[in-house]
Amino acid sequence: MFNTTTAGHQSALKSLFRRNAVATLSELREALDVSSRTTVFFALKSLGYFSSYSHAGRYYTLAHIPNFDEHGLWFHNEVRFSVHGTLRNTVVALAQQAQGGLSHQELQNLLGIRLQDTLRNLATAELVGRARSGTVYVYVSADAERAAEQVRYREQVDRDIAEMLRVATDEEVVEVLVEALKEAPEIPEPEVVARRLVARGIRLEPHHVEQVYEAHGLSPGKKTAPHSSRRSRR
Repeated sequence: MFNTTTAGHQSALKSLFRRNAVATLSELREALDVSSRTTVFFALKSLGYFSSYSHAGRYYTLAHIPNFDEHGLWFHNEVRFSVHGTLRNTVVALAQQAQGGLSHQELQNLLGIRLQDTLRNLATAELVGRARSGTVYVYVSADAERAAEQVRYREQVDRDIAEMLRVATDEEVVEVLVEALKEAPEIPEPEVVARRLVARGIRLEPHHVEQVYEAHGLSPGKKTAPHSSRRSRR
């Protein structure tokens, strides 16, 4: 009798979740025609399930339904699930795994819900670390060694981004032009000019050289330098 009942409940759950990817406890009770929470969760457990980390955990889905992304997250409309289970466990896992930690806003964007109280409570309980990186605080692993690695990685990424976004100074522009026009009428590739400048202690990336080329009408392999031709026509 027990096995027959369990099989019947499993069949009812499968039928419900074929129609709807997620369900509330009241919908599960109705599908099973029972009032007992224990019976509902026994049936869910027999098939494997996840409860949502959003909506105070009021939604459920069977374990085979979610297609979790690289962060272990799956969203069904406004209902959000995590392979890590609860919101607290999810935040701890994400903070631990992120190479450069995650800021409050980054976590909130990922998870899609407000996190202020959760983050404060986790930091107070020392389940996650909190460290300053540049102008923001990031949540990192509770392990001090791992946290230090995450902060170093984030600071390096920030430096790399700043270098990518910066514009060459007037003095650097002159150095690029001097180096580029040494072999006129041939114009060397930006990578070549960048290497030569770095060897002279002028730290510029190829994309900086490309910016100077574009601004001055130069292109690799061009036979004549535009500025020279303009001067000759005057």
